[in-house]
Amino acid sequence: MPIMQTLGHVALVVRDYDEALAFFTESLGFQVIEDTALGQGKRWVLVRPPGSGGTSLLLAQASTPEQASRIGNQTGGRVFLFLHTDDFWRDYRQMTARGIKFRRPPREEAYGTVAVFEDLYGNLWDLLELKHTPKEIN
Repeated sequence: MPIMQTLGHVALVVRDYDEALAFFTESLGFQVIEDTALGQGKRWVLVRPPGSGGTSLLLAQASTPEQASRIGNQTGGRVFLFLHTDDFWRDYRQMTARGIKFRRPPREEAYGTVAVFEDLYGNLWDLLELKHTPKEIN
């Protein structure tokens, strides 16, 4: 019998829960899936794009100097996350109107339409409308 696995959450180290929540909900239009107090100032905060049933972001407030040093540069300057959309230009215009900073302009590639933007901490993301939906691995 084949193994069934999914990627549940990706942790994103943030400076402050409320600051990050405001960015993801107001600027990117994400939905709060859960925001539960865990005690000692910690929270379990999950967000994801509207309509998404897939992987969500776990907003993880830095609690040590080492964790804080990773805020905004979790991948050494490479694109970190890929936000797939069914309408690139709709989302690009909305994001631009909400003040999202695009680091690279939209371009057409063999795989789809893409532009690189940054989140409030400087992590790089691709906004991406694929030409073809990736096939699921069975």
